[in-house]
Order: sequence, then C-alpha cells, then structure tokens
Amino acid sequence: MPKAYWVVTYRSVKNPEAWKAYAKLAAPALTAAGGRFLIRNNPAKTYESGLNERVVLVEFDSLDQAIAARDTPAYQAALKVLGSGNVDRDMRVVEGAA
Repeated sequence: MPKAYWVVTYRSVKNPEAWKAYAKLAAPALTAAGGRFLIRNNPAKTYESGLNERVVLVEFDSLDQAIAARDTPAYQAALKVLGSGNVDRDMRVVEGAA
C-alpha cells in the first residue's frame, strides 16, 4: 500500500503569532495521528512560480490515515487557534507512487 503525504505550501503568514500558536498544537496532533514530518522549512531555492515561503511535508502510512488526521480533535483545535485569514496556504493530501 502506498504511503500518503500532506503537502502544505504557504503563500504568506499574515499573523505570525497565530501561526506559532497553531504550530505548537499541530505538530503533536499530526504526530499522534501517525504523521512523520519530512520537511518543515523555507525553500533553499525557488524556481518558476515558486514562493520563498514555508513548505511542510508530512508522511503517513496510508491515504486513509492522512485524510483522517485532519479530522482529529487535536488537529481541529490547532486549526481553531490558527483562525481565519491569518495565513494563506495550499494544503493537499497526495498518495505516493506505488
């Protein structure tokens, strides 16, 4: 069974304090849901339409596990702390190659 990944790219962080509070809750919530952080950093170099903003890549053992992680009470609490309009980001759940 292929692994699955959360691929999160930020366009901007408008409220760094809200983002920091979210990150403190989100990391342990995703780890508890079976996620393993592979990337949590800004790009070393960007090309084409790439933005020099934070990229997060979280690996899960399955697509079902990756999808379920977002709905856990712990991650929902992190999203609540993040609030609306504090970051502009793109979040995708992608199944790995078999």
